[in-house]
Amino acid sequence: MNARETRDTCSPRGAGDFCLSCVLTSGLLVTAVVASFAYLEIDFAALFAADSATAMARFAASFFPPDLAPDFLQKTAHGALQTFAVAMIGTLLAALAGLLLALPAAGRHGIAAGRLSRFLLNLLRSVPELVWATLMVLAAGLGPFAGVLALALHTTGVLGRLFAEAIENAPPQPEQSLREAGSGGVSAFLYGTQPLVWPQCVAYGLYRLEMNIRMAAVLGFVGAGGLGQMLYYHLSIFQQAQAATVLIAMFVLVLAVDMLSDRLRTRMARS
Repeated sequence: MNARETRDTCSPRGAGDFCLSCVLTSGLLVTAVVASFAYLEIDFAALFAADSATAMARFAASFFPPDLAPDFLQKTAHGALQTFAVAMIGTLLAALAGLLLALPAAGRHGIAAGRLSRFLLNLLRSVPELVWATLMVLAAGLGPFAGVLALALHTTGVLGRLFAEAIENAPPQPEQSLREAGSGGVSAFLYGTQPLVWPQCVAYGLYRLEMNIRMAAVLGFVGAGGLGQMLYYHLSIFQQAQAATVLIAMFVLVLAVDMLSDRLRTRMARS
C-alpha cells in the first residue's frame, strides 16, 4: 500500500464535505447563547467589582466558626437522618412504581397501555421536585411526608422511563427460548429478561438515590423537613453559624452516600 492509499484509508470518509446543517445548527446555538446574555442583561462588571467581592467575603466570613454546641449537633444529626430517610423511602417507592409502569411502557401489555404509561411517566418527571413538594405540602401538610411524596412522584417518572428502556434494549433470545420451551409469560420474563436488566436497574436506582439525597435537602426550603428546613430557618433569622453547621452536615451526608453508592455499583459491575 502506497502513501496515497494510506492517507485515503486513514482519513474519515467525507471529511472534506460541507455540512450545511452543522453550520446552521452551530450558528443557531451561538445566536441563542448571545441572545440569552443580551436578554438577561447580565452585568459581569458589577459581579467582579471590588465592592461586590468585599460584600461576598464579609458574608462568607459570617459563617465561621460554625456552631458546634452538642445540643445543636444532635439536632443537626436528627435533621440529616430525616433527610436520608426521606430520600430512601422516596426512591424505594419510586423504584417499585417505576417497575410497574416500565412493563407496559416497554410494550409488554399492548399499544394503548404503552402509550398511557409513557404519558404518565412523562407527566410525572416533567414536574420538578420543588413543584411537587409545594403541592404535597398543601395536600399532606408540612413535614417529611410531603418530601417523600414529592420525590416519589418525580423519581417514578425518571426511573420508569429508564427501566422501560433497559427492558426494551435487553436481548430477546433468552425469553423467547423459554417461551418456546413451554414456559409462561411471567416465568419467561423473570428467568430470561429480568436477570439481564436487574443490575442496570439497581445502578439507576442508586444513582437516583444520590440525586434524591441532594434534592431532599433542598425540599426543606418549602417545608418538607430535614436539613433544608433547618437551613432555611437559620438563614431567615441570620444565624449564619448554625447555617454553616447545617451546610457541613449536608456535605458530609452527600459525600457518604456518594461513596457508598459508588462502591456498590463497582461491586455490581465486577460481579
